[in-house]
Amino acid sequence: MKSFILFLALFSATLVGSAANDPIILGSVTGTVMDNDLHEPIPYATITVKNETGEIVTGTVSRVDGSFILEKLPAGKYLFEVQFMGYKTYSEEVIISNKKKEFDLGEIYLNAEVALLNDVEVVAERSTIEQRIDRKVVNVGKDLTTTGATASEIMNNIPSVSVDQDGNIALRGNQNVKVLVDGKPTNMDVATLLKQIPSTSIKQIELITNPSAKHDPEGMSGIINIILHKNSNLGFNGNVTTGITVAEKLSSTGSLNMNYRKGKFNFYTNLGANDRNNKLDGYIRNLTTGVTEYPDLEFGNTGYLAKAGVDFYLNDKNVLSFYTNQNLSLQRFNGDFNLDYPAQPSLNYTQVVDTDEENLSSTYNFDFKHDFEKEGHNLELEADLNRYTNDEDTSFEFVGENPPSEDFLDRLDKERLTTLINLDYVNPLSETMKLELGAESRIERSENDYRSTNTNLNDVLYNYDRDIYSFYATFGQNFDKWSYQFGTRMENYNVEAVQQGSKVYEDDYFTFYPSAFLSYTPSEKNSFNLSYSRRVDRPSFNQVNPARQLSTPRLTVKGNPELQPQFTNSIELNYTRKLGRNSISGGVFYRMINDEIDQVIDEDPENPEHLILTFGNAGDSNSYGIELSGNFKPAHFWDLNANFNFYGQSISGFLGSTYVEKETTFYRFQANNSFKVSNRLKLQLFGIYQGPAETIQFKLDDMYFVNIGARYSFWDDKASLSLNVNDIFKTQYQQFSTTLPSAQTGKLARDSRNVYLGFSYRFGGGKNRALQRKQRDDNTASGGMF
Repeated sequence: MKSFILFLALFSATLVGSAANDPIILGSVTGTVMDNDLHEPIPYATITVKNETGEIVTGTVSRVDGSFILEKLPAGKYLFEVQFMGYKTYSEEVIISNKKKEFDLGEIYLNAEVALLNDVEVVAERSTIEQRIDRKVVNVGKDLTTTGATASEIMNNIPSVSVDQDGNIALRGNQNVKVLVDGKPTNMDVATLLKQIPSTSIKQIELITNPSAKHDPEGMSGIINIILHKNSNLGFNGNVTTGITVAEKLSSTGSLNMNYRKGKFNFYTNLGANDRNNKLDGYIRNLTTGVTEYPDLEFGNTGYLAKAGVDFYLNDKNVLSFYTNQNLSLQRFNGDFNLDYPAQPSLNYTQVVDTDEENLSSTYNFDFKHDFEKEGHNLELEADLNRYTNDEDTSFEFVGENPPSEDFLDRLDKERLTTLINLDYVNPLSETMKLELGAESRIERSENDYRSTNTNLNDVLYNYDRDIYSFYATFGQNFDKWSYQFGTRMENYNVEAVQQGSKVYEDDYFTFYPSAFLSYTPSEKNSFNLSYSRRVDRPSFNQVNPARQLSTPRLTVKGNPELQPQFTNSIELNYTRKLGRNSISGGVFYRMINDEIDQVIDEDPENPEHLILTFGNAGDSNSYGIELSGNFKPAHFWDLNANFNFYGQSISGFLGSTYVEKETTFYRFQANNSFKVSNRLKLQLFGIYQGPAETIQFKLDDMYFVNIGARYSFWDDKASLSLNVNDIFKTQYQQFSTTLPSAQTGKLARDSRNVYLGFSYRFGGGKNRALQRKQRDDNTASGGMF
């Protein structure tokens, strides 16, 4: 509307000037917009020129260096104004006549608003969960009960997401989901990645359940994108957070987020470190033989996260950007697996395990973006390189009268390299139509080297290489209350697996992945969204790697080199209604899945008492679900966010030689309450109930837990203290049972009840616009035990 008014004003001024008989006098105004405190230029400030009646005559915005120029101003008296968010408006009277036509205002210094913290308060009032057209966005910073935790621990606080005892993540009850960091793949195992990212380093978490053709088609249940903090404020700014967690084992965490913006450059960094320690115990019992395994384990993880980057604003139309993520994780896993044979006590023994593991994920990202003259018309080139290495040393010691094996050592080395290059083009054909085109090349190289001193175990040298080349096109259009978008992605996929120098698997195919979206907004308070997409779940490296990944006295975990991809057709319908400061949303989805990938247990053919946990194509299945969520404000001091999810699935397929067919259901309810006691003190109460569930092989009992938190702000809201108590009733454990391949039951529990005390301090206060980078995704299937 402002552009339209400006156009009319300019058009009117032109007519008046053309009709006049007097000689036309044209003048100009120039200057540079500066920050009065930092003495730095302010780019993109709004400059307007009004006539004596207050109508806008012309206008512009300041360049990256703060300079501006307004030309061809007819003779007259004008009010010249400079505005920028967070600053007081600057105004000056300018009279253009024969005596003076050109005005150089020099450096115009803007003063920050006195109440700079008003912007912070606006952010604080935002809902923890935002429902957008194609995704849910979780603002982690407001969730008090997640302060001091890692990404793995806060995922259970997010609607539609769950994390099991092994750290494996599921979206809408399905583990075929990929976790990205800043829209990029990391190659690090998801469970390891989530445990090493401190929650204080996370800005937002995006849930994209039905991605468009612009996104990679991998991942049946969608995309979880973790966005780390990145500042682009003027001057030097940042925040620091540190804290300790007290449980049976002491843990600590901390992060530092900084940036320095001067002229055409913005430098930023995010540093995080955490030392997490935990315990796990429980039992797994064979109901036929009575043989019971009692794990008594300790876990440790020391993680370091470093993100650093620079944005170079070449001019108003071109931006170069580079950043790197470095994730280092040092994991410790040690303890006992006590095996009890009630009928033959002489066979009792203990397996002592001691594992040291080093994981390093290094990402290097380059991005160039060019904006054309038309707003929203741009071209973006991005190159991303990620290298992941994993070195694991494990010792196995057996204690007992008749140990089943001699002591031995295992060595496991992994290396994965991914090169990603993509080009995106966006063209708003008109005010109501938009065309998007893109091409992508993804080259992945994975190598696994397993060696053991146990002569009964074979060494494994396994390489798994994939090349994916794709092109996509989407087109969208708006009609008053209606809008639609459709598109397709074309991919050529090639994979080759080599074991011990011999090719053991290969595949090569070309296919299409269409998507379509339809939106209807009858009013500002109501909106409906209908979407469809075809997707694929390609096996991840861990799912096809034949080398052992975990070994206990009765269980070995390894991949299946013959695993095939699964294809999914998904359709969703969502509704959102705004009720003043409240809102409710609901959605239903239905999926048709071919050759579903599932995790299964089968007997070891060489030892019936030993089990093999691997992956297989369970067959075809259909799944459906209902999701309800709401943001409410029952009182001026109380914010409530509640979510209810219900999922159903029909499963059929073979487990070994046994054909299984069943209908399963699962439901989950969670509520997050925030209470504003005062401007400085806020409280939070979070609870979750997860109903009983079934997979193709396991039955899982229900589970619930409750967390509470408090935050006190001081020093003009720049500092805060946080106190959290997680799982206050110590109920966050998992009980399970299965009948295949034999009747078993068990219970596993971590040391989930803990108390966290943390301190956070924010420094600096400059304001500016962040570079808008697109978020890439990579969705390769993953999986976990429960």
